[in-house]
Amino acid sequence: MRRSPLLLTLVCALAHAQDAGVPLIPRDLLLGNPERTSPRLSPDGKRLAWLAPDAKNVLQLTVKTLGEKTETVVTAERSRGLRSFDWARDGNGLLYAQDADGDENFHLFLVDLTTRNIRDLTPWQGVRATLLETHARFPDVVLVTANVRDRKLMDVYRVNLRTGATELDTQNPGDVTSWLVDTGFVVRGATASTKDGSTELRTRETSKSPWKALITASAEENVSFLDFTEDGRSVTLTTSVDADTDRVIEKSLKTGAERPIASSEKSDVLGTFGHPTRRALRAVAFDVAGRKGWTPTDYSVKGDFEAIARAVPGDFTITSVDGADTKWVVTETRDVGPARFWLWDRKAKKAELLFGSQPKLDGARLASTVPITIPARDGLTLPGYLTRLDLTKPAPMVLVVHGGPWARDEWGFDGLVQLLANRGYAVLQVNFRGSSGYGKRFLNAGNRQWGLAMQDDLSDAVAWAISQNVTDGKHVGLMGASYGGYATLAGLAFTPETFACGVDLVGPTNLFTLLASVPPYWAPLKQLFAQRVGDLDNPKDKDLLTRASPLFAADKIRAPLLIGQGTNDPRVKPAEAEQIVAALEKKGQPVTYVVYPDEGHGLARPENLTDFTARAEVFFAKCLGGRAEPLPREGKVAGSSAVVRVIGKK
Repeated sequence: MRRSPLLLTLVCALAHAQDAGVPLIPRDLLLGNPERTSPRLSPDGKRLAWLAPDAKNVLQLTVKTLGEKTETVVTAERSRGLRSFDWARDGNGLLYAQDADGDENFHLFLVDLTTRNIRDLTPWQGVRATLLETHARFPDVVLVTANVRDRKLMDVYRVNLRTGATELDTQNPGDVTSWLVDTGFVVRGATASTKDGSTELRTRETSKSPWKALITASAEENVSFLDFTEDGRSVTLTTSVDADTDRVIEKSLKTGAERPIASSEKSDVLGTFGHPTRRALRAVAFDVAGRKGWTPTDYSVKGDFEAIARAVPGDFTITSVDGADTKWVVTETRDVGPARFWLWDRKAKKAELLFGSQPKLDGARLASTVPITIPARDGLTLPGYLTRLDLTKPAPMVLVVHGGPWARDEWGFDGLVQLLANRGYAVLQVNFRGSSGYGKRFLNAGNRQWGLAMQDDLSDAVAWAISQNVTDGKHVGLMGASYGGYATLAGLAFTPETFACGVDLVGPTNLFTLLASVPPYWAPLKQLFAQRVGDLDNPKDKDLLTRASPLFAADKIRAPLLIGQGTNDPRVKPAEAEQIVAALEKKGQPVTYVVYPDEGHGLARPENLTDFTARAEVFFAKCLGGRAEPLPREGKVAGSSAVVRVIGKK
């Protein structure tokens, strides 16, 4: 049988990798399902539940009693693995969300651990339902948000776990984006997005009282609830009003008096830790030189945090606590290894390793991820991360752009990043302007800068990498999902001389059609998009949105492009990809278009994620010169739903 030139190249690359002493790590290990993940303690602290793949590689819920060996799988999802769950407060049930092939219309399910019966608590078709709150004093009831009454608005419903009875608890007045529940299990807080783009925090005294504005912050400010205090007379919240970064304060509902709790001049709040039954904030996390650092705000846990920091090598987060507050599940984040999970015994002050999420990677040669800073052309400092195996010479580079865009890259293990590093690339991640976590000035510097200054930051990151001898500048690829996919398309269209090729997954191409087709329950955020991206209804913004849409500059794209799309994506609909594929086909520009009929905004099924990444690494090997693990002979990863269309030159 004759082998293609590309296959011969890949075979040689594999041999060279082994000769060089850097074995090619199978992508299934880096991208596939974890062996076990997301452990959570039962309220009584006697049992542990977690997610693990079944014989068909679908993530299911598994439960065991601590100290015993018997493990029981309690769910039977057919093809789409579970991603999150929580214990019911009676300790005899598990609550989890599931959608249909990525449509994001999640239903809330309850599995009874005695009968193994599974019930859909929110059996409304075409409705998105999410768990809002459970309560120790009301174990038979949960609060759920759902857009049953109006697809644009999320109301609050009270659902009885025993009978399945559902009643409307709190009706959305038309602009509320999230709700807050007090210690009495009453919805008494609401976050609203007003017509001018401001954020308004509202509270009420009882479920029958009228709503009153507590804080109104402009579109340039950040403000959000954390919780009510135990007595219900105050709230804790984060706010950047009168400061650049978010600070945590306690605010009296009666007098408006504010008490400072925690702040950082360089970082917004990255996380908080409270009490399992009392409304008490006990620690706040901030970015410290690119890593996560905790500031205890309650003296009673200060010793625990100090001891955990000594016992756990990486960064950590407390992700589950039993009702008595004697056992904590600690999630450890590392860069050179997947997450590990520890059981912290507060009385013994001892950490016991529960399990790692992917133990088969233990001992593998993984690349360190180093926090860096990059100067932008206008003087702004851009935080980021650089991951590479070889520090001695320039290498081909892949710039991986995060989604959002109002999100950020963080330090820690990333399977895609490690795969690219293992294949011989330097991997650069940059938190461009508009990323969250670094204060309101940094966030607002990205307002109405899609394809403009935000894109300049990515070009400046490449220039920095060249100046630092990370790469030679001739072999730089670009990839990302969602906004990262948009930035990939924008990079190839607006700065075609900078990038040799690009990989886009579910990226917008036309901002007019993107803004006109967002999910209906995003309606209260319309003004926020108008201020941060552009106003679809304002003729003056037509030129801005046109210049920022890669579709209208598709004729300038000359580098090879790989595009992935989920058929059921409710945020970035398939039309986004199809528009630019058609434009590229018309001009004869090479593009490979891969559609996954059972996916939405991103690839949730590991077979599909592995399949698309396999195509990306083979694609990059051809255009950048790195190594690759070949695709299976069948042309796709087993179990993947990929439908492939290759256009133009091969």
